[in-house]
Amino acid sequence: MQAMILAAGFGTRLRPYTLIRPKPLFPICNTPLLHLLLDKLRFAGCERIVVNCHYLPDQIAAAVADRPEVILQHEQDVLGTGGGLRKAMRHFADGPVLVMNGDVYHDIDLHGLLEAHRASGLPVTLALHDYPRFNVVQVQNHLVCSFEKTTSAKPLLAFTGIHVLNREVLELITTEGFFHIINLYERLAQAGQIGFIRTDDCFWQDIGTPKDYLDLHCHLLKKKSTAWLISDTAKIERNVKLRDWGVVGPGAVISSDVELSRCVVWENSTIAPDQHLIDRVICTGHE
Repeated sequence: MQAMILAAGFGTRLRPYTLIRPKPLFPICNTPLLHLLLDKLRFAGCERIVVNCHYLPDQIAAAVADRPEVILQHEQDVLGTGGGLRKAMRHFADGPVLVMNGDVYHDIDLHGLLEAHRASGLPVTLALHDYPRFNVVQVQNHLVCSFEKTTSAKPLLAFTGIHVLNREVLELITTEGFFHIINLYERLAQAGQIGFIRTDDCFWQDIGTPKDYLDLHCHLLKKKSTAWLISDTAKIERNVKLRDWGVVGPGAVISSDVELSRCVVWENSTIAPDQHLIDRVICTGHE
């Protein structure tokens, strides 16, 4: 299997945290999201994975430096979800390419998606789910009809950002400049060329906003039956109160008389004494 992770975005809705690091490198329970996604692809049998970068590219490069399966694609200009794929075409052999957004955490069965794609005979297969906040994709008779929400009676689903396309589809993308893959997919959908699988029984969460990022940790900690995940190298000083749930990263220092509730503390951050923080991402000392 061959794949691409799209990791070049700016993550503007996550500022000021994305001024410090790109969104795919945000720690999820103390592990960078990009590493979790790469591990998932490796487990699914991917031996060649292209990761593109544009914003804070040195950090992405450092994060994949010890991953021999990764081909790093540094894009000097913003190319979009389609332009980046077209640029990566030379790295792919004939056959399906699995594509994944670099800002989503999920447990979708990638083997099942690939098998469904091969069985359909269609050039593109999307992983869709019922997620009212993002439901805009019209479907009917196992095909995607449109990516525009209208007054049609057709069912609406949401695109997970995970899809499989045949390599030859990339030839339909312009070779230079910005290109949004949905513009091509809209044309293919009108021609009945895009299939889909439903992943409603899987967990999926993007980290597009600070609330989304914190909500993901709430879910994962509940799943682990753990209220607080604290790194062995973190330092917790006297009279610290940890309420509800949260994560404390490696090398972090929680000073005395601090109270935290529903917080994610990044590695090497320091919280000064007498702070009471709720629903916060804490990343001091990273500037």
